[in-house]
Amino acid sequence: MEIRLAKHAGFCFGVKKAVDTVYEQIESGEKIYTFGPIIHNDEVIRDMESKGVSVINDIAELEKITEGRVIIRAHGVPRQVEDKIRNMGVQYIDATCPFVKRIHKIVSEESAAGKGILITGNPLHPEVKGIVSWCSGPVYVIESREEASNTDFPKDMELTLVSQTTFNHKKFDDIVEILRSRGYNINIVNTICNATNERQTEAEEIAEAADVMIVIGGTSSSNTRKLYEICKSKCENTYFVQTAEDLPQEYPEDTDIVGITAGASTPKNIIEEVQTHVRTGTDI
Repeated sequence: MEIRLAKHAGFCFGVKKAVDTVYEQIESGEKIYTFGPIIHNDEVIRDMESKGVSVINDIAELEKITEGRVIIRAHGVPRQVEDKIRNMGVQYIDATCPFVKRIHKIVSEESAAGKGILITGNPLHPEVKGIVSWCSGPVYVIESREEASNTDFPKDMELTLVSQTTFNHKKFDDIVEILRSRGYNINIVNTICNATNERQTEAEEIAEAADVMIVIGGTSSSNTRKLYEICKSKCENTYFVQTAEDLPQEYPEDTDIVGITAGASTPKNIIEEVQTHVRTGTDI
């Protein structure tokens, strides 16, 4: 049996930076808070909580803090939350992914110039909610090709299109083609990060050749969910797991190639545990 592990599986630059920031601050001895889960991985969050880190979920909880340090999560926060943290006088560290911060800057400047903003992404995802908050004019979030085909946007307004950093790059290209075919005056800024492109392309290539595909990541992780969808489209026997404990007890007969990839919020030790379990397991 051959195991093919994706080279780009696991922490991306922005996630590693945010996670490292929290663990470094734990060593300070101060009480540490994160606004929202620092990343979307339950195992990482549980480990941080065991070391005394608390997650703040809203402004009401934030206002109760009088000491300690607040760390802004990798996905970023809405502009009003960032302003609130800054004006409270509490110590804070902004661990927002630099690629997300870049999108904030783009939409802020473009909307201030009178342009409408289109965002490809999940409207319920914290990253997208944050991006929306940095727009001062009309803003629209579209998640599917159908929405791009059926939603009417102002034809008399110049539009700028950006994307959630972890959006499916092929779906983004399709949406761009649809919008252009409908005659919109639109400026395209592809803000899907390179790590996402590499991860999705590599996962698809491995899944095409694999008999079984394993995708590792948190259930609330948007980029892991997209990896699963891509792999499932190429390999019917694709499994979404958070840890080695979630691996299936049995695999299809005649399994020769097992592919493994992982979302950007999956730590190295979990990937290694899954890989070891697959290699030494008796079920395959």
